[in-house]
Amino acid sequence: MDALQSLIDLISRHAATDGIHDTPIAGVSLVRSGQPTVPMPVVYEPTLCLIAQGRKHVVAGSASYVYDAATYLVASVGIPVMGSVIEASEQAPYLCLVLDLDMSALSDLALRHPTPDETRDLPVSGIELNTITPPLLDAAVRLVGLLDTPADIGELAPLIIREMLYRLLIGNSNGVIRQMARADSRLSQIARSIAWLRSHYHESCRIEDMADIAGMSRSTFHEHFKAVTAMTPLEFRSQLRLQEARRLMVAQAFDAAGAGYRVGYESPSQFSRDYGRMFGLPPGKDAERLRRMT
Repeated sequence: MDALQSLIDLISRHAATDGIHDTPIAGVSLVRSGQPTVPMPVVYEPTLCLIAQGRKHVVAGSASYVYDAATYLVASVGIPVMGSVIEASEQAPYLCLVLDLDMSALSDLALRHPTPDETRDLPVSGIELNTITPPLLDAAVRLVGLLDTPADIGELAPLIIREMLYRLLIGNSNGVIRQMARADSRLSQIARSIAWLRSHYHESCRIEDMADIAGMSRSTFHEHFKAVTAMTPLEFRSQLRLQEARRLMVAQAFDAAGAGYRVGYESPSQFSRDYGRMFGLPPGKDAERLRRMT
């Protein structure tokens, strides 16, 4: 049995129902969907997403990504995206392994395996797709396979996860991975400004303040922020606001005006316009539709 089929079988057994399934392995979750899904907003943390079966579409700002079992996705910073499963059925469900990326382990590996041509000052995308390699796939199979022998997880899972990080570091995505591992890289500087923005999205934010947090000039900050997120800082803030407003209306029964005000909008009409552009429906109708679905 080849490695990909082994991974399909393993995820199918340990994620037998639709949804996101936490596992006893820290930082590892499994995802299943027996049908295509509507685009849903989510914030991608530093993550490796490795599809075993099916296909997914992710939109981040002006950038669009489609990936499947032949490719893997690396998200390097917390980026708001719209994600949807576009190929899945009950006979062949969408199956995915998600691994949180350990920054300290990546940094240690980068120090142990330096390269002479590091390009830490070049703009990079916060999301990258790369062709999966046999060694990375083999390690993924062994990692998920530990769910069959839980007594081995404590000793072996950290070793296999480190091996997977090593494969990423020396693979096609090593430029992004190495920038993630360096505290003084442009990507790490942008990540600091993103972390601040995610905590202050409901406030008025000046570009100069975010550039200062990143330790860059305004022009350099704008160039690298747009390269990483495919959005301007104001577009990024708007996505965070609208995602939180949607959550407030669906989960806490806020009305549209209250949700818009809570996330920082002063104009209800501007909130409705931005919301409609992002989600395709006015706030109240969209929230009502989602509540019926849950």
